[in-house]
Amino acid sequence: MRLWRNNPQTNKMSTAVIDIRDAFVSYGEAVALRGVSLSVEANEFVGIIGPNGAGKTTLLTVVNGLTRLSGGSARVLGDQLTPGNGHSLRKRAGYVSQLQNIDPRMPMLVRDVVMIGRYAGLGLFKRPGQVDRNTVDEILALVGMEHLADRPIGHLSGGEQQRIAIARCLAQEPELFLLDEPTASLDWKARVEILKLVKQMHDARRLTTLYVTHDLSTLPQACDRVILMKNGFIEADGTPEKMLTDHNLSRLYDMPVEAVRARRGEIVTNQR
Repeated sequence: MRLWRNNPQTNKMSTAVIDIRDAFVSYGEAVALRGVSLSVEANEFVGIIGPNGAGKTTLLTVVNGLTRLSGGSARVLGDQLTPGNGHSLRKRAGYVSQLQNIDPRMPMLVRDVVMIGRYAGLGLFKRPGQVDRNTVDEILALVGMEHLADRPIGHLSGGEQQRIAIARCLAQEPELFLLDEPTASLDWKARVEILKLVKQMHDARRLTTLYVTHDLSTLPQACDRVILMKNGFIEADGTPEKMLTDHNLSRLYDMPVEAVRARRGEIVTNQR
């Protein structure tokens, strides 16, 4: 059952940097998005939560120009998305995924990994210059990793690797900051540190941020809005205070209200 039949954020004309209307995405017979509409203004911090298989990651790939719509439309950063312009969009959109398994023997230094973020703006066959090297050093300092710049990336802890993933993303100098379960598989301390870093980078760089998670305990408390997704639909969209109620979460995750209350109590205890 839908929590709201109409999304209150999508029926207005605006200067939205993300404007998705009645979007459908299917993979063969599997439908991942079902008539999704979403409008996001510049500098908003939007959390997207829901159970596994809700369509959250697919929504991010639409915004990032990686997924072709089966129906509907999407305008991102002023451009209508088409099969041919996704690459140019991704130069302006930074993406951080879940922690990746990195072989400790990988012969890449932390500085080199962050430099990858500069290549999107360099063009074919061009090599990084002093401006690029200075930018990488600045970003490493910003995320507190300058002291590990010359260490092999595979020798870092999971939390440190995610800091470097965020640094690589920021080295692009993006306008959009897209994060897909960035704290998955991290321990409690690393999760807290990454959530704090994400908020700091959002504010310092004046980014527009979309943060996807299935786990309520990893949803940044600084979100301006929270979107609830389930079965390919946006079920509800609004302020955290209105969205994150026991009743809404019970319906979203198909859990008894009492179980939701118990789980939220555990989250509060763990965050102290």
